[in-house]
Amino acid sequence: MLLRRCLALALAIALPVAVSADETQPARTPAPKELLAKSQPQEWRTPDPQNLLVMQLPQGRVLIELAPDFAPLHVTNIRTMAHEHYYDGLAITRVHDNFVTQWGDPASDDDNGDKSKLKPLGSAKEKLPPEYTRVYDAKLPFTPLKDGDFYAPEVGFSEGFPVARDQTHQQEWLTHCYGMVGVGRDIDPETGSGAELYAVIGQAPRALDRNIAVVGRVLQGMEFLSGLPRGTGPLGFYEKPEQHVMISSVRLASDIPAAQRPQIQVLRTDSATFAALVDAKRNRFDDFYRVPTGKVDVCSVTIPVRDAKTAH
Repeated sequence: MLLRRCLALALAIALPVAVSADETQPARTPAPKELLAKSQPQEWRTPDPQNLLVMQLPQGRVLIELAPDFAPLHVTNIRTMAHEHYYDGLAITRVHDNFVTQWGDPASDDDNGDKSKLKPLGSAKEKLPPEYTRVYDAKLPFTPLKDGDFYAPEVGFSEGFPVARDQTHQQEWLTHCYGMVGVGRDIDPETGSGAELYAVIGQAPRALDRNIAVVGRVLQGMEFLSGLPRGTGPLGFYEKPEQHVMISSVRLASDIPAAQRPQIQVLRTDSATFAALVDAKRNRFDDFYRVPTGKVDVCSVTIPVRDAKTAH
């Protein structure tokens, strides 16, 4: 009898005590759709029509929000070109797998260096000083990301754009995350005018940060840029003119009648809902994700965009 009691006691000590699921694992994190459904109207903003490019491709419409706080000269040049219809009739000439989709004047790729066929820039400037970074400004809106970063001392978001900062060197800059739009250039830093642009369609090429001017972010239509056939030439360029994807038009929303402008809203990156989305991504736990990472990368955070007409 004594032996049986000792064995029972030993088993009771050795075996774990059954506890409820709530005590052994974190609660399920809410899905983005659930969090967005609870967002408040004031947590959403409407992009300034002077900073919204509307690019029409055969596949569909692409909306790009410009970032004048970080590249004011390039944004002004791009606005001028859009206003004067410079981009109309140009083409997507390069789709480099896991890297970028690039568009501009196909004549710029002439191997013979013949510039006589280039489309005139109109009132836009051919050369601009590089705007790879801007002077650090503590007054500029900034929502820090507490998780750290491999490429910069500090990262976060400023009015819907992913940003890196270095207070020691008094610099801040836009990061090359998926969907960001940059200015194509040659070796000379002053050759990037905005006549040739690209969008990041692959894993974030952060090594480009502070080496190229970043001027904005694709808000809608990334599927029309990332889903194109890949170029088979060097660096992903299309080898034949018939492979080019023609650009029907690029307009500033401010040049489009108000009733015809895209009606979209972007979640404010300084809002409580955005903070909740980031935290849910950082600590995701559900039926599929059983091990939360506890961290999130600045380029893995998606900034929601919605149709203002159907917003509740």
